Amino acid sequence: MSRNKGAAVKLIRYAVFVLIILFAGFFAAHFIVQRTVVHGGSMQPTLYDGDNLIIDRVSYASFDPKRYDIVVFSFGNAQGTYYIKRVIGLPGETVQITDDGDILINGHVLNEHYGNAVITDPGLASYEIRLGSGEYFVLGDNRNHSEDSRFADVGIVKREQIMGKAVFRFFPFTRIGRIR
Repeated sequence: MSRNKGAAVKLIRYAVFVLIILFAGFFAAHFIVQRTVVHGGSMQPTLYDGDNLIIDRVSYASFDPKRYDIVVFSFGNAQGTYYIKRVIGLPGETVQITDDGDILINGHVLNEHYGNAVITDPGLASYEIRLGSGEYFVLGDNRNHSEDSRFADVGIVKREQIMGKAVFRFFPFTRIGRIR
C-alpha cells in the first residue's frame, strides 16, 4: 500500500511540475516575449521575408524606445496587423527628409547607415514633421520599398501602438542571433 502511495505522490509532483512549466511558458509567450514572422522586404538587409523573431514585450514597460531600435507596432485600426520598422525620430524632435535623401533631425543630418539606398521619395517628410509627446518616426531599412512614417497610411507611430522591440532571430538557422 505504501508503495502505491509513494508512486502516486511522485505522479502528482510530476503533474504539478509539468503544469508549472506549461504556465510559465504560456505566461512568457503572452506577456514577456512574442514570436513574429517578417513579411516582405521593407527591412532588408537587416531582416528578410520569412525571418522568425523574438519580440521583447517588457523592456518598454520601463524604458522608452530609442533611436535605431527595431520595433513592432500595430498598424492603425487593422486588428491583428503589425509592422516592423526602425525608430528614427523621437518625441519632441523634428524630422525632415531632403530632396537629396538626407534625414534631418532637428535640422542636422542624421549620420546613420541602416538604409540600403538613398531615399528617393521623402513623402510627408519632405516638410518638417514635429513629433509630439509619445510620437515616433519610423523607417524601413529598405528605404525605397517600405511603407513607413513618410506615408499617411502608416504615419507617426504613437507610443501605445508599440508592442515591443525585436531582439533575436531564431530562424532561419543560418542567420540565428541577436538583432542589433
